[in-house]
Amino acid sequence: MAKNRHYSFTKSGIVLVNKPVGISSNAVVNIVKHCLDAKKCGHLGTLDLEGEGLLPVTVNNATKLFDYFLKKDKTYHTIFVFGFETDTLDTSGEIVKQKECDVSKEQVEEACKQMIGKYAQMPPMYSAKKVGGKVAYKEARKGNDLELQPKEIEIYDCKMLQQIDKNKFEFEISCSSGTYIRSVCRDMAAKIDTYGSMQCITRTRCGGFMLDNAYTLDQIRDGKFELLSCENVFDYPNIFLSVDDAQRLYLGQKLDIEKENGTYRLYEGLDFIGLGKVEDKILSYTTRLI
Repeated sequence: MAKNRHYSFTKSGIVLVNKPVGISSNAVVNIVKHCLDAKKCGHLGTLDLEGEGLLPVTVNNATKLFDYFLKKDKTYHTIFVFGFETDTLDTSGEIVKQKECDVSKEQVEEACKQMIGKYAQMPPMYSAKKVGGKVAYKEARKGNDLELQPKEIEIYDCKMLQQIDKNKFEFEISCSSGTYIRSVCRDMAAKIDTYGSMQCITRTRCGGFMLDNAYTLDQIRDGKFELLSCENVFDYPNIFLSVDDAQRLYLGQKLDIEKENGTYRLYEGLDFIGLGKVEDKILSYTTRLI
């Protein structure tokens, strides 16, 4: 448990943040960095400004984890409203398409089944996608169109949790990294022969991290949070090293080892120190995370 934010924080690890609506993911990272007086911080997957929920923030050497975490699955709770589509694909935008409808639970449940699986998803124009170095949402605000390309994503599970009102439904969606839930709303609406816009979104899971274990920004400001070890990101097998062997790796040396080729979590005694790779029975230190 971290208790004092008035000194430079030198440990490396992950803080699970419960991001509120109306603040950017980068702003959350900056708040955590300031509270801890950490050398550097990053996040493991952006949430939109109007999105809320789980945002894992990496501290110090843990910022190296981004590439390892990039393909982790996510779970969201969201509300879709059918009958209209906006330019942003959420209800904060301007309506550009409308169709009178009275969508039933049965239609939505059938559409949920059809959404499961892989498909080429077109990202929203109002997104952080880049084309030729240009950011889509910035160009959209200028009235410029970018030729966005679809990307293969996968919906693992799509459940309709309840009908809230006429044409308004709540869902739980588990999906691959890179999935735009606003686009899921648009594509689901098409299967019901109507239009749709996302009203709100809460991320409840990132990989093995859960929203139930996240901390509010106020708790982090008060030092009432736990810094998770970087090892929580990985499911690689373990290699336990002696102090002498660990020191050799720190110095850039390699070790002879009777292990199969692959990536491993490395420990000095019981302390996690990073990742290593075995090739032809030679262990090298690839990622230092202490």
